[in-house]
Amino acid sequence: MSSFRSTLVRVAPGALAGVLAAFAALAAAELAAGLARPAAGPVTVVGGAVVDLTPAAVKDFAIRAFGEDDKEALRIGILSLLAFSAAVLGVLSLRHLRAGAAGVLLFGTVGAAAALSRPDSAGPGDALPSLVGAAAGAAALAFLIARTASAPRDGSAGSGRGGRNRRGFLTAAAATAGAAASAGALGRVLAGRQGQGATASRNALVLPRPASPAPAVPAGAQLRVPGISPFATPTRDFYRVDTALVVPRIDAGTWRLRIHGEGVARPRTLTLGELLARPLVERDITLTCVSNEVGGPYTGTARWLGVPLADLLREAGVRPPSQGGRSDQLVARSADGMTLGSPVEELMDGRDAMLAVGMNGEPLPFAHGFPVRMLVPGLYGYVSACKWITDMELTSFGAYDPYWVRRGWARRAPVKTQSRIDTPKPFARPAAGPVTVAGVAWAQRRGITRVEVRIDDGPWRDADLAAPAGPDTWRQWTYRWDASPGGHTLTVRATDGTGRVQTEERTRTVPDGASGMHSVFVTVPQTTGPSARQAGRSTTPTTGQPNTTPC
Repeated sequence: MSSFRSTLVRVAPGALAGVLAAFAALAAAELAAGLARPAAGPVTVVGGAVVDLTPAAVKDFAIRAFGEDDKEALRIGILSLLAFSAAVLGVLSLRHLRAGAAGVLLFGTVGAAAALSRPDSAGPGDALPSLVGAAAGAAALAFLIARTASAPRDGSAGSGRGGRNRRGFLTAAAATAGAAASAGALGRVLAGRQGQGATASRNALVLPRPASPAPAVPAGAQLRVPGISPFATPTRDFYRVDTALVVPRIDAGTWRLRIHGEGVARPRTLTLGELLARPLVERDITLTCVSNEVGGPYTGTARWLGVPLADLLREAGVRPPSQGGRSDQLVARSADGMTLGSPVEELMDGRDAMLAVGMNGEPLPFAHGFPVRMLVPGLYGYVSACKWITDMELTSFGAYDPYWVRRGWARRAPVKTQSRIDTPKPFARPAAGPVTVAGVAWAQRRGITRVEVRIDDGPWRDADLAAPAGPDTWRQWTYRWDASPGGHTLTVRATDGTGRVQTEERTRTVPDGASGMHSVFVTVPQTTGPSARQAGRSTTPTTGQPNTTPC
C-alpha cells in the first residue's frame, strides 16, 4: 500500500501536467478556429471523422442508447479519451519529455488530418487550429514538466525548498489552467460572433403568405386524451437526428442553392430572395427518421412552408424517368458536407416534396435546417430531408452512392406502416376498470384506415380513429379497455390505405427502417372494493406530451 501511494504521488504531477497541456491545446485550437472557421475545431472535426468511420450498426446502437444526446455522448467520449491519453503522456514525460511532446504533436496531426478529410473542408486552413493546438500543448507540457523536476518524490508535504518547488508547480499549473480558460472563452466569443450574422438574418426574415395554404385540420383530428401525442408537434419537441456535431449557422443573405447535373437543361443558382419570391405551399406533413425503432419517438408532424420541388426541377428541364428523363436520383448536399439521394420519380409524382423555409409558422430553426431544407412526404429522412441544403445534383443511382448508402443503408426507403401506443406507458399501473389505450399511427402517402388493439393473446379489436387530416399525416386512435387485475401485454397494429396490414415480423432499422408491432406491458393492481377502484382510477398515468390542440 505504501509503495502504491508512493508511486501515485510520484506520477501525479506528470498526469496533471499532461491533462493541463491537453486543456491548453484544445483552448488554443478553439481560439484559432474562432479566428478562422469554428467548424474546423479539433473536437468537431475528429468527432465528425469518428461518425463517418463508425459502422451503421454502431450508429444505430448509439441512437437507441443515447437518443438525441448521442452527439453529446460522443463529445464526452472524445474528451475522456483525450484526458486519459494526456495523463499517460504526462507521466511518460517525467522521464522522456521528447516522447511526451511527440505524442501531443501526433494528436495534433490526427486532428489536422481529420479536418482535411471532412467533406465540408474549406481547404488547408482547416488544419491550422489542430496544429496550433498541438504546438501550444507541447509547449505547455514542457513548461509544466520542468517545474516537477525538483519537486519532492517521497510524498511528503515538504517544507523549505521541496515545499517551494511543489508550490511553484501548483502555481504554474494554475497559471496554465487560467491562460487556457481565457483562450477558450475568447475562442467561443469569436465563434459566436461569426454566427451573429446568421442569427440576425433569421430574426429579420419575414415569411411570405403561402399561395396554397394548408387545409384546415379537421376538428376531430386531435383527441382529448391525456398522454397522447398532439396532432401538431411543437417545434421544441420535434425530433432531431443528424450527424452535425455543431449546428451550421448560415447567413440567409449569403445562402445559395445550385441546381445542376445530368438531364438539367438549364442549370441555375438561386438566392433565398429568389426562392421566397416564388409561389409557396403550406402543408401538414409527418416526418419519420429511419432510425426510429418500433414505438420510437423519432416521428412528428409540423406545418411546413416551402417551394414545390417538382416545379423547380421542371423549370430546370428535368423529367422523371417515366417520362424519358436521364436521371433517376437527385443528390442533395448540405452545408456540412452531408449527401442524401432521393428518387427523382417520387419527387415529381405529385406529392408535396418541397424546399421548406418555414416550420410551424416561423422560419426554420437552425437545428432543423435554416435557411432552407428539403423534405419529401413518404420517404425516410436519410433519403429526402436534407437540412442546410446548398446543392442539388441530378445523377443516377448507379453512378453515385450518397453518405448513408455507402454505409449499408438502402437506396430507396419508403416509410413503413407503423403504429405506437402512447398511453398507458410501459410498466404503468392503471386501475382495474375502464382504461383508455391511445396512440398514433402513420403510413405517409397511403394514410391509415384501421387500427386494432390486442390484449395479451386475445382477438384483435378495432380502435376508434380520429378524423383523417390527409395521407401525409399521422392519425390518432383510442381503444376502451376493461382492465382486469394482473399483468397484461397491449399490442397495436395498423392498416394503411392500400389495405396492407402492419407486419408482425420484427426487423431492426438497418437497412430500410424497422418493422414489427409495438406493445407495452402494464400491471393492473388487485382491488378490494369500489372505493379502492375509484382511488385507483385517479392515479391513471397522464404522462406524455400535453394536449395542446382543442377538438
